[in-house]
This record gives sequence, structure tokens and C-alpha cells, in this order.
Amino acid sequence: MNFMRQTLVLLKFVVVTSSLIAYSAFAEGVDFQDESREAQSWLRKIQIAAQKINYSGTFVYQQANQVRTSRITHIHDGKNEIEKLEILDGKPREYIRTNDEIVCYVPEARTLLIDKKGPEDVFPAMLASNNTDITAYYTVRRGETARVAGYESQSLLLEPKDNLRYGYKLWAEKTSGLLLRAQTLNEKRDVVEQIAFTQVEIGNISRNRVKPSFSNTAGWHIENSVMTPITAPGWEVKNIPVGFRKVREMKRLVSDVSSQGAPAGAVSPAAISQREFTQLVFSDGLAAISVFIEPGSRSRTEGSMRQGAMNITGKRQGDFWLTIVGEVPDAAIKQVANSIEFKSK
Repeated sequence: MNFMRQTLVLLKFVVVTSSLIAYSAFAEGVDFQDESREAQSWLRKIQIAAQKINYSGTFVYQQANQVRTSRITHIHDGKNEIEKLEILDGKPREYIRTNDEIVCYVPEARTLLIDKKGPEDVFPAMLASNNTDITAYYTVRRGETARVAGYESQSLLLEPKDNLRYGYKLWAEKTSGLLLRAQTLNEKRDVVEQIAFTQVEIGNISRNRVKPSFSNTAGWHIENSVMTPITAPGWEVKNIPVGFRKVREMKRLVSDVSSQGAPAGAVSPAAISQREFTQLVFSDGLAAISVFIEPGSRSRTEGSMRQGAMNITGKRQGDFWLTIVGEVPDAAIKQVANSIEFKSK
């Protein structure tokens, strides 16, 4: 009898314990779902803030052992976005963007390069692309709060669901949602790339601060980067990583500017060269992979390299040279590079 009573007590304990564990898992699932929804709301807030609010600040970009400093000023007047990006290290460069048109000032070559904004967005607008499906490929959760550039910020963790994309940790200013810091994390959760404001002003930015620093450009050479939307005839990527979709396909005529051989105050023909190539851009709403296709007339060596989070592969295919670039792990770049096909009619 005592044995039966002990057995019943033990069974009750097992049932109760199992129920508690099941309920705990269910409760944690509910909390996780709520947390995930809140994290997604933060992503939308970050996306809107980069486009709609006014801000100006200095940020540092760290890629491997390279560190670069820039200053960005952004104005949204209700109809137009105007942005000024100043490169503060190395040769002076200044970019003025009005909506989708970008003018690059190259003072040492007295040149203006005019281009169109591509589908890839840069800090702090790295989420300005359509991020509807991000949660299908990343687990998004809220992290700790911290001060960044003098502002109270909320952190978010984006953990990839496969080995074909990096993870991210983002910090957004609590009130406006402006992205203040972004880290790119590899599979070991090591930081492979980081970009962060060191000083920033939010709101009440004078429109004068987005004017070009070069008021007199009379006599400067003007180069237009011709970008034509196309359907690249014959080129196809057969095995793009899951979640990536083609967001742009175009032919570009771009200018490479070099001051070598150019006398002071003038631009020699050798200072500017033009190249035409086809570009295919794929994105999962956060990361992007580009395939550049151009005639393979120049002598080049096939191979791969990495710069921080960016992986690059160059290869010859028939009479063409292919360059595959993306801020994704090397496995994703190789998968794309090995599945590019050209089918002639």
C-alpha cells in the first residue's frame, strides 16, 4: 500500500512538473511573440526616421582595420529629401542628394559626377528598403537600452536563420527612432563592421547646412552616369540565396576620376575614364548582393577577397568579367558566383 501511495505521489509530481514546464514554454512563447512584434515596430520606426526627420551628425565607419569619418546632414521639407554627405578623411569628397539624384563634388579634378540613387541605402537609412519580409529570414528581438552619442537608445538584435547572411545589432534613439549605431556580426557574433554617430543633432536643422561647400563650379567638368533600366539579355542567377530577390537590373556608364597626370586647375582626358557594365542587384530587405558584368578585355586575376563584412569575387566567364559583391558571408557570394549562367539566343 505504501508503495502504491508513493507511486501515485510520484506520478502526480511528474504530471504537475510537466504541466508547469509546458505552461512556462507557452508563456515564454507568448512573451517572445509580443517582443518580436515590438522589435518589428522599432524596425519600422527606424525606417521612417531616416527618411522623414531632420538630423546632422558625424559618424565613424570601421571596416576591418580601416576607419573613416564622415558628416551627414539630412533635411525633409515635406516634399523633398535633401542630404549632404561630406567625406572627412583622405581626398575631399562631397555628395549632395536631392531625392534620387546625387551630385558628387571632386575638387582636385574640378569635376561634378551626377548619378542616380541606387537601391542600396546607407547609414542611417540602411533599413529604408522594403523590409516587409525581414522577419522571415532574421529572428528580431529587443535588446538592452544604452546611451549612444549622448542619446538614450534602444538596441535590437537581428539573428540570421541561415549561414548566408550576417547578424546585426542596431541602436535607435528612443524618441525619434533614428539609427545611431549599427554592428554587423558574423556566425561567432564577432563584430566585423561597425558604423556609429559620435555626435548628432536631431531636429531643427537649417536648410543652409545642406548647401554645397563649393559655391563656384564654373568651368568644372560635368560627367553624367548614365543608368538605363534593362533586362540583361541572357544573364541569369540560377541559385540566389533564399529570401533574396532581384530589385534592380540596369546598364551603367560610369566615370572613374583620377587626378594623376592632371595639372593644377585643369582636367586632362586621362583623368577621367568611362566604363560600361550591367548590374544586377538582389536584396533580402536588409543585405544586398550585386553582380557586375562587363567585357573581359582587360587582364585580370580571378579570386576572392574580404573587406570587413564585404566579400568580393571576380571571375572570367566567356568573353565577360564578373564581379560579385555583397555584405554577406563568403558562402552566399560563392553560391551566386557559381550559379551565374549566360544563355545566348
